[in-house]
Amino acid sequence: MKFSYKFSNLLGTVYRKGNLLFANDGSTVISPVGNRISIYDLKNNKSSTLPVESRFNYTAIDLSPNGNILIAVNEEGEAHIISMISKIIVHKYRFKRPVRCVKFSPDGKYFAACKENNVFIFDAPGLQVGNYNPFVMKRVFHEATDETTTLCWSFDSKFLAVGSKDTATKLYSIEKWANFKHCTLGGHSDEIVGSFFDTTDSYDLFTISKNGHLCLWECSIEPDDLIAYEPSKKKEKPNDSDSEDDVDLEKAIEKPDDFQMPKNSNTSSSESEQPKRNKENEVKKFFYKKVTRHFLLDEVKKTDKHAVLTAASYHVNTRILVVGFSSGSFFIYEMPDVNMIHSLDISSQSISSIAINNSGDWIALGCSQLGQLLVWEWQSETYAMKQQGHSNNMNSLAYSGDGQFIVTGGDDGKVKLWNTLSGFCIVTFSEHTSAVSSVIFSHNRKFIVSASLDGTARAYDLTRYRNFKTFTSPRPVQFSCVALDASDEFLAVGGQDFFDIYLWSVKLGTLLEIMSGHEGPVASLAFSPNLASTALASVSWDKTLKLWNAIEHGSTHETIELTADGLCVVYNPNGQEVAVSTLDGQITFFECKNATQTGSIEGRKDLGSGRSDTDLITAKKNLEGKAFTTLCYSADGSCILAGGQWKNVCIYNVKETILMKKFEITQNRSFDAVDDFINRRKMSEFGNLNLVETREENEGGRVTLRLPGVRSGNMASRSMKPEVRVFCLQFSPTGQSWAAATTEGLLIYSLDVGLVFDPFYLDLGITVDSVKKTLKEEEYAKALMMALKLNEKDLIQNVVEKIPFNNIEFTVKSIPQLYVERLLKFIAAEMEKTRHIEFYLEFAEAILSQAGHKINSDMNMPTLLLLQKNMQRKYDDLSKICDFNQYTLDWILKSAELKTKKTSVEELEGSIQEMDID
Repeated sequence: MKFSYKFSNLLGTVYRKGNLLFANDGSTVISPVGNRISIYDLKNNKSSTLPVESRFNYTAIDLSPNGNILIAVNEEGEAHIISMISKIIVHKYRFKRPVRCVKFSPDGKYFAACKENNVFIFDAPGLQVGNYNPFVMKRVFHEATDETTTLCWSFDSKFLAVGSKDTATKLYSIEKWANFKHCTLGGHSDEIVGSFFDTTDSYDLFTISKNGHLCLWECSIEPDDLIAYEPSKKKEKPNDSDSEDDVDLEKAIEKPDDFQMPKNSNTSSSESEQPKRNKENEVKKFFYKKVTRHFLLDEVKKTDKHAVLTAASYHVNTRILVVGFSSGSFFIYEMPDVNMIHSLDISSQSISSIAINNSGDWIALGCSQLGQLLVWEWQSETYAMKQQGHSNNMNSLAYSGDGQFIVTGGDDGKVKLWNTLSGFCIVTFSEHTSAVSSVIFSHNRKFIVSASLDGTARAYDLTRYRNFKTFTSPRPVQFSCVALDASDEFLAVGGQDFFDIYLWSVKLGTLLEIMSGHEGPVASLAFSPNLASTALASVSWDKTLKLWNAIEHGSTHETIELTADGLCVVYNPNGQEVAVSTLDGQITFFECKNATQTGSIEGRKDLGSGRSDTDLITAKKNLEGKAFTTLCYSADGSCILAGGQWKNVCIYNVKETILMKKFEITQNRSFDAVDDFINRRKMSEFGNLNLVETREENEGGRVTLRLPGVRSGNMASRSMKPEVRVFCLQFSPTGQSWAAATTEGLLIYSLDVGLVFDPFYLDLGITVDSVKKTLKEEEYAKALMMALKLNEKDLIQNVVEKIPFNNIEFTVKSIPQLYVERLLKFIAAEMEKTRHIEFYLEFAEAILSQAGHKINSDMNMPTLLLLQKNMQRKYDDLSKICDFNQYTLDWILKSAELKTKKTSVEELEGSIQEMDID
């Protein structure tokens, strides 16, 4: 088994905090998701996550005008320059303080960043030929008296408008101008949320504050009236002068008022031309005049009197202004008349960020409290994208049988279905009224089952997307785990407050058996994967593992004593062995037939000892409380995946019981218990400073703690960092990836085959040139075996697609069985993205029909499942296209038949005429 798994995608979370962006193509949304950045391609309906990770959550991002460079700044003020071509961090820079916003200039030469009351302007990287020069500072402005909040560049990149919490907007210039020194715009009584230049041919400006006041400002000059500043030249000293200083005698000597210069031809001509020159070159001063003021909160305060304006965005070409409020509504205005075009309520929580694409058709809206991301097409009033992750922890996950879908359940009581190929949530079920504790996929991929603390287990139909059965116990019980047998006929659910296991018939919906015997909460259940067996394993906090077969023997069972409280139990895919994780950090393996222990892994030290900021115990003592809470076998059963109460996920070899590889799921210090050590600088004589709760203001402007002399707040709100956890792990049935439900979201790790050199029975004389030479000689079987030995994907693809269609069957017959399995693996992987569907299906049919009886199904089960998954995906896509074009295809076929008949009739008439002539 290979262990080159790399992080590939982030699901389950679409937006956390920070500002949203549209890429230059207008159909791609860039969203900061914690300490990662996700890209949503709405045109191709696919999401991806950049393979970069920050030490803290990203809060400010911006894309260069050419789309090649992304600047992202995290909570601690560390800026990353990310290449969108190579998808790597090419440079880092520490601002050492939080950065509120960052913005590229329209010409791409500069970018500006707001830090505290300062504005820093840097040269954009990569513009100078032969020299990269990242973060070369151009100018710094310190004129704001409070924290800067927003900035906007003029269309020609000459001016920068910066708003701040001091209720003023200041204009700064990169270059020096003769008719511009500085400009400050007041008129507001609250924090500035947005400041925007009106059009692409003027410096007219409008500013928006948090209390909903919109001020329109008219500039006194046009862009062409700017005059470059020229410093006064020092008067040159005559060569024959012997004075030590350069004093201008004409200015130094005071002349009486009635003094007159003697008139001559030279002086009279210069004086006569002077007034004309002043009139022609009259310098226009740069200043702003307030044109009008509008109050945008009047409509919102009718429904929510505490609402404030939280986000704003402006599209210059269409002159559309979009503002969002803390009540969850947003308004669209047409500028400069401020005519309301559209209004909509998208949620009950505050809108955190707004972005508009290049054409002005799509509006992206982010809500950080709900983790919600919407893309609204305002002209047709439809959603181009509507995604929301779990608003609370994601407790459990399960893969579908073909690895194409993942179902998740969370503390918010919702069950979500995710497509692993596109990365989007397909459907959300919200029938549960309490936290979902466990979910499972049926083996036939037709329904899913979830168990919840509300005392119900629900089955959902994946064809009609509805809850078609609800299973309840005779008395209210909080369900903690769920399991389905291999035939999908029996459903078992374990209780948390009553320590029983309930067995239902899925088809009939009737309760078949209540299995008693545990003396503590049932932590985990697992059915045997064998179709011929209905064996069930359960572990509990009473330190026992019980093996049941309720269908054949009722409530009789076999009990195995454990060393500590049982936390999780899983069956080996062969159905002959179970693995149990216990509270003492051990993973124990038992043979089901004889109920004997076959192995044990001491994994507590592998799990690690992350220390919380508020921990008062040592790391060694803290390690004693760590344990694996979730286990999962690989598809072939040779390895087991384990995770739990820290950031590490471990892969162990089952036979050798040794650690093969350890994965660190996150480096995000915005979560608690990520570091191994506590910063001793935070310890004072009064204790840990992290235990002191500070008073902060939320986005609504209200104080979160109720204190004398301040506005009322929520007494239940607390400022805390969640601890990093791995709640559930699951291997994909294809073996190509595995998923982890964590505090970060749903992380997908896939095999990175491109970085692994894996030659297969490589000989000395086999090279790329020799393979191409053999292929030219039309020795297809030999060339295919040589390419499989080199194991280069592009080379194998080239050889396979050069084999003639008629020679496929003969070529498959000619190669040994060892290479047939390698060829089947390549065909299965290539089916996902190839256009030559029928050609590769012919290869798959030839392999399975001629050598299928010789293929070891246990060893090649991941390959067979991958082939099934990709074939099913192609079938689904093509069937939709064919259904949509059904009548068009019928018309084409009928036209072809009529044309054929017409041709045959014409030929018959022609032959008759020839016979008559003869």
